[in-house]
Amino acid sequence: MKYKSTLLCFFLASVFTLAQEEIIVLETPTGNIEGTLLVPSKKNAPLVLIIAGSGPTDRDGNSGSLKNNSLKMLAQGLYDNNIASLRFDKRGVAGSLSAYKSELRFEDYINDVEQWTKVLKNDSRFSSVIILGHSEGSLIGMIAAQKGMVEKYISMAGPGVTMQATLRRQLADQPPYILSMSLPIIEELEKGKTVDSVPPLINALFRPSIQPYLISCFKYDPAIEITKVKCPILIIQGTTDIQIPVNEAEILASANSNSQLVIIEGMNHILKEAEAHRLLNLQTYGDPNLELKQGLIESITRFIVENN
Repeated sequence: MKYKSTLLCFFLASVFTLAQEEIIVLETPTGNIEGTLLVPSKKNAPLVLIIAGSGPTDRDGNSGSLKNNSLKMLAQGLYDNNIASLRFDKRGVAGSLSAYKSELRFEDYINDVEQWTKVLKNDSRFSSVIILGHSEGSLIGMIAAQKGMVEKYISMAGPGVTMQATLRRQLADQPPYILSMSLPIIEELEKGKTVDSVPPLINALFRPSIQPYLISCFKYDPAIEITKVKCPILIIQGTTDIQIPVNEAEILASANSNSQLVIIEGMNHILKEAEAHRLLNLQTYGDPNLELKQGLIESITRFIVENN
């Protein structure tokens, strides 16, 4: 069943916390979504709306005990180049805990981004609004950008294939019995059907409570959705990303002729310099002192200031 937005109203409230930061609250009928607005002193600066990736990821790019501050560093890097940003906690995470929904759907995230975009477009401080989505946030932002409300769109380490295709690829690296248990469930979810009996070994991935969300995600193919984006597009991908391979960025770029593709050598999924070795790569996920990979901020800044 197609999701219908229940967002009736929203308001924008800001409170100064640090010299250049504001805490912004988007009020929805199911709770408040909180974000951080970082605004440079330059007037009429462009603004980037930053969307975090999958799981319980907060506005700074951290998830649970894994603290890397990647999105916080991204916002600071943009600020240093006179570009404003808004990054926010997803529903049910950190400052947006009250907005948790037990029946969450992918469309809820899309709707949240659309509402943030409306608020930012009405803020006279900003010359333009750019959507930037990281990982799963790439697809969320891609669909929101189709509304035509933003000037530019950026996909950063975003998937180029469906979620079910990604699950099949990742599960193929597991022991064969894990894959054999998972495939029938994926096939049912693709049909829009839930599965009552899930083997304990894969319950965390396919537990009944998350199945409706997975069904809502499975409908979207990034390679199709990106063709519907009419504004200029930047696609950024790192060569040592162990979650999204380079060829998926190439799939996205080839699907829309209005896109630029930037491949950053040695950058992993959390936008840091890392080796391709899986264990060494994963160690960076919990290192907040490791800076963003050189070339990332420069590539984003160049794209934003072009014809701005």
